[in-house]
Amino acid sequence: MYQWRKFQFFEEKKATVAEELKEKVVCSTSGRGQIVVGAEDGMLHVLDRGLKLNYSFQAHTVSVRYIQQLKQRHMLISVGEEETASPKVSAMTLKMWDLDKIQAEGSSTNVPTCIRSIRVFTNKYPESQITAFVVYEETPPVLLVCIGLDTGYIYCMRGDIARERISRVRLTVDPSSSDSQQPSTAASPVTGLGFRAEGSLLQLFAVSTSSINLFDMHEQPPQKHVLDQLGAEGQCVAMSDNQDLVVGRTEAVYFYEVDGRGPCWAFEGEKQFIAWFRGYLLVVTSDVRRPNKNVLNIYDLKNKFIAFSTPIGEVGHILCEWGTVTLLTRDQQVLYIGEKDMGSKLDMLFRKNLYTIAINLVQSQQSDAAATAEVMRKYGDHLYGKHDYDEAMAQYIRTIGQLEPSYVIQKFLDAQRIHNLTHYLEKLHEKGLATADHTTLLLNCYTKLKDVEKLDNFIKGEEGKEGEPRFDVETAVRVCRAAGYYQHALFVAMRAGEHEWYLKILLEDLGRYEEALHYITGLSQYESTITLKQYGKVLVEHKPAETTAALLKLCTTKGESSKSALANGSENMFKRLPSLLPSPIEFVHLFIDQPKWLMVFLEQYIDAVKTSPYHVEIHNTLLELYLSEDMRVPAPTEEPSHRGLVLPVRSWNKEKAVVSDGPSESVPSEVEKIEKMEVVPTEDRTQRLAKALALLKSGWGLHEQNPGYDKDLALVLCQMHKFRDGLLFLYEKMKLYKEVLACYMKDGDYAGLISTCKRLGDAGPGSDLSLWNDVLVYFGERGENCANEVKEVLVHIERDNLLPPLIVLQKLAKNPALTLSVVKEYIARQLQLETRLLDEDRKAIEKYQEETATMRAEVQELRSRARIFQLSKCTACTSSLDLPAVHFLCMHSFHQRCLGDNEKECPVCAPANRHVLDMKRNLEANANDHDRFFQSLRNSEDGFSVIAEYFGRGILNKAPQRGGAPSTLSRSSTSTSV
Repeated sequence: MYQWRKFQFFEEKKATVAEELKEKVVCSTSGRGQIVVGAEDGMLHVLDRGLKLNYSFQAHTVSVRYIQQLKQRHMLISVGEEETASPKVSAMTLKMWDLDKIQAEGSSTNVPTCIRSIRVFTNKYPESQITAFVVYEETPPVLLVCIGLDTGYIYCMRGDIARERISRVRLTVDPSSSDSQQPSTAASPVTGLGFRAEGSLLQLFAVSTSSINLFDMHEQPPQKHVLDQLGAEGQCVAMSDNQDLVVGRTEAVYFYEVDGRGPCWAFEGEKQFIAWFRGYLLVVTSDVRRPNKNVLNIYDLKNKFIAFSTPIGEVGHILCEWGTVTLLTRDQQVLYIGEKDMGSKLDMLFRKNLYTIAINLVQSQQSDAAATAEVMRKYGDHLYGKHDYDEAMAQYIRTIGQLEPSYVIQKFLDAQRIHNLTHYLEKLHEKGLATADHTTLLLNCYTKLKDVEKLDNFIKGEEGKEGEPRFDVETAVRVCRAAGYYQHALFVAMRAGEHEWYLKILLEDLGRYEEALHYITGLSQYESTITLKQYGKVLVEHKPAETTAALLKLCTTKGESSKSALANGSENMFKRLPSLLPSPIEFVHLFIDQPKWLMVFLEQYIDAVKTSPYHVEIHNTLLELYLSEDMRVPAPTEEPSHRGLVLPVRSWNKEKAVVSDGPSESVPSEVEKIEKMEVVPTEDRTQRLAKALALLKSGWGLHEQNPGYDKDLALVLCQMHKFRDGLLFLYEKMKLYKEVLACYMKDGDYAGLISTCKRLGDAGPGSDLSLWNDVLVYFGERGENCANEVKEVLVHIERDNLLPPLIVLQKLAKNPALTLSVVKEYIARQLQLETRLLDEDRKAIEKYQEETATMRAEVQELRSRARIFQLSKCTACTSSLDLPAVHFLCMHSFHQRCLGDNEKECPVCAPANRHVLDMKRNLEANANDHDRFFQSLRNSEDGFSVIAEYFGRGILNKAPQRGGAPSTLSRSSTSTSV
């Protein structure tokens, strides 16, 4: 026992002890916040936490032997002797007390209610001396009471004690034997009893002075199993927290389980008393150095030290309640001890530098992780102060998750113990508690140590939970790049699926442009689009042909999905495919220094995709490229290895991180031709201008309302780059004919002017006859000899009568280089035409004058002379005219019945008369419409003819005053003669 360390983890507590404890105590029990002791006179005393008396009551009239406090109910079971009138009746009685029901007895005594009193012994169960007693609480209200006897038997009562609904059974332990063949043996008293319950299995340990036995109480009848042929005294038997039987003998303390003897502990001294308290073993042994003296030792068997030791007298009872231990000696002394708090115990161990015991102590008492880590931290600090860095780090590692890592890292940075620091950081990453800074520090440690093997294991080791890396990927890549470990950085980026970092390393650090391009083509469509937008400029600079082919594949094919769609006949889906693919315009910025390849890229896209929603933007960009005066083409860094390029497809598998190169089987056959490209030689501007004109014409068909490009932008580009052919085409399509003429006039292209006027100035739909006027003005102001062109213009003006001759002469007179001979024939023809028209007008005037004179004479005749009507037939019915008749001055006569209600006008002449009257009313109305007159005057090139026309119609004449009109109707009757 000298090998076990001794500590004073318990301390004696001061308490005012009740006088009842100073008397002789026969039995005792504890539980539910109180202690109950039994005296020789049958009285039971109930004590509170301060060992003060609550109340006392007479349990048995003669004496009390055993008592036990129930745990599930506030009840007390007692066994004692009662006074009897007849010696044949057993005096030993078992009583059940309800401590919640207190009855007043007299003025100062409280007595609990006795629920039931049962005779222990009966005729079937003869009386013997009771040596052991235990009660087990089953499902309430069932109790199992076991009473050990000095005859080697156990009497068991099971059932509802309160209602005396019980069954009895007798168990045989070590009774006396009287076999004739063998010498008789005396019975071994039962000295100890204890229950072990595991689920529905209930077992009973029975200890006698000669054996240790186990009964299976679930069997009927219970079967006995002998565990040991050695027994023990009654006060040296206890039950541990694990429901193991603890037996104390002189040589050692033994533990028994259901299958026999378990571990034993050899403690010196004869065992006087055994008890169990909160995982501690309490042993009272005789002091071998001092006879008649005993020692109380409290053992921590798990950590192997003595938690408390003190000399004590002969112990009669040990009670455990309120977290304290109360010891009652036979000389009426009371020892009241309690366990110190964990902080006090740890301080005691720290002062002695017993950190290992402190760690074991906190772990055994199931302290929280923070408290355990604090002890380990102090132990680590202690070892660090002794320069035992390896062991100190071992303790610090055990604090991971509780102790701030910076506390440990700072210590080992100062000590320059990079190996220990590396080990600590590795453990941090293994437990998934490392931050980006920890990853940076660990990788820096690897690189400073140049430990490539550990770096490989860390980088290429197994992934953490749920397939995630055990470290911060971005940090690992950044540190490996800074240290020059590019392959490790590539591996980390690839396994984590960090395409951006992977490509940065390939392009910025290693310059492996072709591999980077292959990697991008193996990504998904979305990822390929994003990465090409970010890194395409560098790839175009170093691998223009390959990058252009990759972009074409990305923009013109959808891989397996498009192929399957075609196989299933989903033509509509394939038609919608361009709208699902990225737009080529999104990649224009990549070719900022390679306009030639941009032109190739867009041309190839247009050839591959005939109908695309991006054609307008593509045509605008191509037009700008075609019209550029200088196509900047930097000297290539690498010459293409071949003219026809087929890009291998890179397949990406995150789990295996494997790169496989080879031709793609998922690309549709319609798109395979795009993969092959030839390096286009540099074209001169003439060829590009021809392409620009072809683009303008193909994008704006003959019958199309809107072009396939932005016409305003195209017009601006053509003007900026002075592209005359494009301007002429656009002006003509936009019906800006005067702008077309302006282009020819600016360049002095007479033939172009004439041909344009012939095409656009004829009297046809959509033409503009005023173009000839503009051309005539141009030649008149030109100041050069352009006689032939003027003659041709005059032919068209004369043919369509576009201008009066006087205007023509005025405009041509401004050109001093033109002679009269140019317009001589034109003037002669115009004079002849004017003479012929004058003659025709003169004849018409004479005719109109003659007709007017005739009309005036007829009017005068009607006014001054009578009109004789000689018609004998009706004009309407051609019957003989009879009265009543109606005669009109127009010499038409009618029966009155033939006219009906219309007697005021001749039905034959009325339509012609109405037409004349309508014309007159219209002329009079037009005479007041001044706006119409002035509008016609402004729009006409010959204003005089307009005024003459208005005068001829009499519109401008003053309207005559209306007078009474002569009567035009004459009636006749049979009594009237005309």
